[in-house]
Amino acid sequence: MTTAEPVAAHAVTPGSDTAVFDELESAVRTYCRRFPAVFTRASGHRMWDADGREYIDFLSGAGALNYGHNPAEVRAALIDYLQAEGPVHGLDLHTGAKAAFLHRFREVVLAPRGLDHRVQFTGPTGTNAVEAAFKTARRVTGRTDIIAFTGGFHGLSLGALAASATSFKRGAAGVPLGHVTRMPYEGYAGEGVDTIDYLTRMLDDPGSGVDLPAAFVVETVQGEGGLAAASAPWLRRLADVARERGILLIVDDIQAGCGRTGTFFSFEEAGIVPDLICLSKSISGFGLPMALVLVRPELDQLGPGEHSGTFRGNNLAFVTATACLERWADASFADQVRRNADDFADQLSKLAAQFTALGCTVRGRGLIRGLGFTDPSLADRVSRAAFARGLLVETSGATGQVLKIMPPIVATAEELAPGLALLAEAIASAAQDAVNEGESS
Repeated sequence: MTTAEPVAAHAVTPGSDTAVFDELESAVRTYCRRFPAVFTRASGHRMWDADGREYIDFLSGAGALNYGHNPAEVRAALIDYLQAEGPVHGLDLHTGAKAAFLHRFREVVLAPRGLDHRVQFTGPTGTNAVEAAFKTARRVTGRTDIIAFTGGFHGLSLGALAASATSFKRGAAGVPLGHVTRMPYEGYAGEGVDTIDYLTRMLDDPGSGVDLPAAFVVETVQGEGGLAAASAPWLRRLADVARERGILLIVDDIQAGCGRTGTFFSFEEAGIVPDLICLSKSISGFGLPMALVLVRPELDQLGPGEHSGTFRGNNLAFVTATACLERWADASFADQVRRNADDFADQLSKLAAQFTALGCTVRGRGLIRGLGFTDPSLADRVSRAAFARGLLVETSGATGQVLKIMPPIVATAEELAPGLALLAEAIASAAQDAVNEGESS
């Protein structure tokens, strides 16, 4: 009797066939439906599929790859750590990798900005950081409600989802989502409406029905909310309203932080100091799961174990995050990111000017940008036309009405030019297809 040889795990070579995903993966998957390729290699701002086709990546892992795919020096640090058999998982135990990150984070990020916040490591997702910030705000103030803003997105766990605005995502909860009051973001009610005046009126009027909240939670640029961007004066006034009334200010910098707007934190331009700052996505710099909350020392009142999690100690993420901080230690890097952001803004403005007939407008700030169109269905068409041409670019907004453009923050104007040329082709093609469909209907 002979015994069959066991099949090695590597015997199946990934190909371009997507059948296995359709057969086994949950229906909840999203991005792969828009970009139905099997990706096998990635470097910088480019990816390649199993058939060897090249794609320019303006998706950047939904903001988790600010430095591009597989930055060489970060990959080298990770490989060195693994080869040295450094601990990978560590709960919240002290490790050398965590110590190195904390030292460098204080030296490179906190101290130069005059921040004395403590670092709370949460579970490795952005929504977990938001949940921790909400717990802290409620503990410190003794109040329950959070004020969030129209268009905001803060995560999909129940507390963070309650603060998120999109009805489609909220509807999946299956339970009432409470303890959050929604207020209009800057520009939501039109140019003639001062939304900070509206907010203060609601807070200060005992007949408004709005209770004093524990905190405001705000994104300076709404990554999932159609790329609306708050101005520096609006953010400063919001911070003043919070301080004057004993309300904590939480800035959700999960998508807009780590250099995405041209500065490490997206709120630096406004000159404000939030009480709590949520970071995730690109804090690891390599696409590895990691999240944290920066907490002013006097607000660090949650006790041991009151917000814990098995994967607070992703030491591989600590290693890559520390390697990425070395970039920020060099002042010339921050200058280059700002130049890249300015150049990108100029390029997008020129692109939008080619499509004034479509009502094409540029939204967002820095290197987190959007293109809006008179026809709200056009963004989806453009995204799909772009993929057909080898460009990955997604949509944003409650109905996907805005094209969202997020290249790596390290990409130069010369590197981005081919992708923007493909994007222009995609816009022209999608618009013509829409006209043709209208004529044939």
